[in-house]
Amino acid sequence: MTYAEAVQFLYGLRLFGAKFGLENTFKLAARAGNPQTQLRFIHVAGTNGKGSTCAMLESIYRAAGLRVGLFTSPHLVSFRERIQINRQLISEKDVVRFVEELRAANKENDATLFEFATVMALKFFAEQKCDLVIWETGLGGRLDATNIVTPLASVITNIALDHQQWLGDTLEKIAAEKAGIIKAGIPVVTAVNESEAFAVIEKVAKEKNAPLKIINSSRLAGTLAPPLPGEHQTINAALALATVKVLQRHIPVAEKKVHAGLANVDWSGRLQLVQRPNGREILLDGAHNVAGTKILADAMEKNFGQMKRTLILGILQDKDWRQICEILAPLAGKIFTVPVSSERTANPNELAEMCRKANSSAEILVCNSLKEALQKTSAENFIVITGSLYLVGEALELLGFSPVTGSERVLNEWTAPASSSR
Repeated sequence: MTYAEAVQFLYGLRLFGAKFGLENTFKLAARAGNPQTQLRFIHVAGTNGKGSTCAMLESIYRAAGLRVGLFTSPHLVSFRERIQINRQLISEKDVVRFVEELRAANKENDATLFEFATVMALKFFAEQKCDLVIWETGLGGRLDATNIVTPLASVITNIALDHQQWLGDTLEKIAAEKAGIIKAGIPVVTAVNESEAFAVIEKVAKEKNAPLKIINSSRLAGTLAPPLPGEHQTINAALALATVKVLQRHIPVAEKKVHAGLANVDWSGRLQLVQRPNGREILLDGAHNVAGTKILADAMEKNFGQMKRTLILGILQDKDWRQICEILAPLAGKIFTVPVSSERTANPNELAEMCRKANSSAEILVCNSLKEALQKTSAENFIVITGSLYLVGEALELLGFSPVTGSERVLNEWTAPASSSR
């Protein structure tokens, strides 16, 4: 099997959609030797900020000399981004090897792509004898494939409306799904401040006798600031630092190593500022829900308020694209709407119409592709590309900032979760 064939096999697994429930993952993990029992985890859930918080935790523990596994999703360009050790992507050779091994174990051929990738990661991290794994949930938490592990700590970043069609249409329902990662007696660290959502998390933690550490966003003065832009990253940093502190007796980390790790954290596609060869700047941000878009809008006003801004916008149809347009359109003088490279893309003509309603004075143009939009904005001094992590991944590839070639972004595609015992 070649790497291209392995990718094609993984792509075929998406035909099974996304499923809520742990049965398939437990079954496949058992056939793989239950690698999760050989590892230590920090399990991270939440609506926004999961990836950044995971990146900070990984960087801190790596600076402390640990061999750290990192499992995140979706990937921006290559599937290999999802599975890393000390920020080195899993090799193509290892992807092929694990696909071949687990394909034989997946006898009923019923594992989804995410379930399959979850067990791949577990098997790889166990084989490579990782000291710690930073483990990000995919969708939700309670019935997410990643929830087959028992972590050293559970982290819940925040709760906002997203994926309502699957996680529930209220903050309380979504919080209940995220709180599903809380385990009996295992400490929980959270920055959730929405009263309805926090009440759910507090109740679950109490029921499971799980010590609860709360990060208050109004009391962050003096918190170490990471190099990642955006005030929201201070909250993510506080979460990471609190988690490290909670786990000091399990994994001691010297203060200077904490500082070094946080100072050197890197996470692409989130308020990432890049320059074209001609010196013109592009801000890339994967904001794809209302809460994330408000953070982006705030950062644009505070950090780039004097800039003449051009917006390239592409959003998925199953997101709240109308409200996202309402938030972002007034912040730009020119807006180029584009399709996302996904079967779930919103219609760029509908995006443009919504943007016109939100900002009648803007120059708005519909493009057939992101590539076309980049060509038409080549003379603009400052461009913001946002609306979807899929779009940001495509931009990184087109702009030559991706470390890999031959995009596998199509592996991010999935269909609605199958019915479950929710």
